[in-house]
Amino acid sequence: MIGRRTLLAATGAGLIGGTLATGTARADATVVVDPATDGGVWEGWGTSLSWWARALGDQDVFADMFFTTNSVMYKGQSLPGLGFNIARYNAGASSWNQTASGDRMVVSDNIQPWKRIEGFWQDWTSEDPASSAWNWDADANQRAMLVKAAQRGAKSELFAKSPMWWMCKNHNPSGAAQVHQDNLQSWNYRSHASYLATVALRAKTQWGVDFVSVEPFNEPSAEYWYAQNKQEGCYMSHGVQKAVLPHLRSELDKRGLTGTMIAASDETSVTAALTTWNAFDPTVRGLVDRVNVHGYETGTPPRTQLYDEVVTRSGKGLWVSETGNGDGGGFSMALGILADLRQLRPTAWIYWQAMDNNVNWGLLDYIPGTGYGVTPDTPAQPGSVRAKYYLMAQFSRHIRPGMKMLSTGDPMSVAALDEKTGRLVIVVANNGSTLQNITFDLSRFSAVAGRPDGVVRRWNTGAGDTYRQRASTLDGKSVTVPVSAKCLQTVEVEGVIA
Repeated sequence: MIGRRTLLAATGAGLIGGTLATGTARADATVVVDPATDGGVWEGWGTSLSWWARALGDQDVFADMFFTTNSVMYKGQSLPGLGFNIARYNAGASSWNQTASGDRMVVSDNIQPWKRIEGFWQDWTSEDPASSAWNWDADANQRAMLVKAAQRGAKSELFAKSPMWWMCKNHNPSGAAQVHQDNLQSWNYRSHASYLATVALRAKTQWGVDFVSVEPFNEPSAEYWYAQNKQEGCYMSHGVQKAVLPHLRSELDKRGLTGTMIAASDETSVTAALTTWNAFDPTVRGLVDRVNVHGYETGTPPRTQLYDEVVTRSGKGLWVSETGNGDGGGFSMALGILADLRQLRPTAWIYWQAMDNNVNWGLLDYIPGTGYGVTPDTPAQPGSVRAKYYLMAQFSRHIRPGMKMLSTGDPMSVAALDEKTGRLVIVVANNGSTLQNITFDLSRFSAVAGRPDGVVRRWNTGAGDTYRQRASTLDGKSVTVPVSAKCLQTVEVEGVIA
């Protein structure tokens, strides 16, 4: 989250594109795609809703841009819908009421009003969701986008950055007085679980949203949750996490949500996720259906080790549930996705916020506005499209849910096969300084029929192109494509049988 983290051809549907840059070709590279490898079945791409949806979640244009693959008109230009199919809904921790005993939320001096997400359970006096202790009119815009995403076919996950403020020791949903201090009151371990389970049931029965999973923590081991932090957050030690998880399973089951999975622990880095998972005993691990991890680690994260511990040894699911960076051009994001898909092998990859006011973080910019329960509102304003929007399109529009992930043996490419339609998708990057001709060897597939006209469609982002469609020709069981420097390209080959 932002508070602490201070391409190749046009689809013929009017998508914006420029001219492909040229350069001196270096020695041809050959990449072998192996259908015998099984990288898992892809579940999808997504975004957290949080702050941007709180500001602009009532607008259909953004639901169409993010949660469909339609061509969408935005500020006079036609954009390729990203086709996200996962929305992460942030259950808020804030409210502005005063309890009967005179208690109020304690607010960090540094948190912007629009980063305070209003929660539903606003008074500890009653656990009954029909009582006056609950306000189901809260957080209208984020709820609106959640529903719009579901109506467009997206599945959703519920998560919380912090328990409700009154569950915290200091009543501050930004954290304890100091870093690495537990801030959830021990007598509210079950209350936090009950809150999330109640929201999940309400979503199912009243909003038409059936959360596939609930995540009770958000980067719980991180050092940046403290009382003067810039957003909601709560440090929770391994011991607290282990105490909360059984309550969450019990509270979900009590409400008939036995099929709702538990995800944990959304640690900020692969290293922290590995440490936390290793701290859980077999009983606690048994409560976790999927490990969520964030992608904010620099250097060389132990991606393969986490996959081995979580998937191979424990048989759990694995998602990259949040990541992002301040590279407005987005090429580092593309390289990070490639590394994650090859080494960590998650079955879903989710961007932090599709829209962001922090320069270069969002796929789209926006200005949040003011107010949000504190002062009269100045409306939020949507902004410009960033280059990373089109880089994301290369992945999310082409590697679709249900596809089988395959190995290429190449750090700059990933592949996926739709076994029902016979479509093979390859996404490849050129991180060098000159054009590279790359031959994809498909000889290990039993059949590569291609299209009747022999054309292999490919899309480019970079070197003047935003998301532009081009073409190559199938040559038996291989296809060669030119990829310019600092470009990302998607290649689709039809009629492929493993």
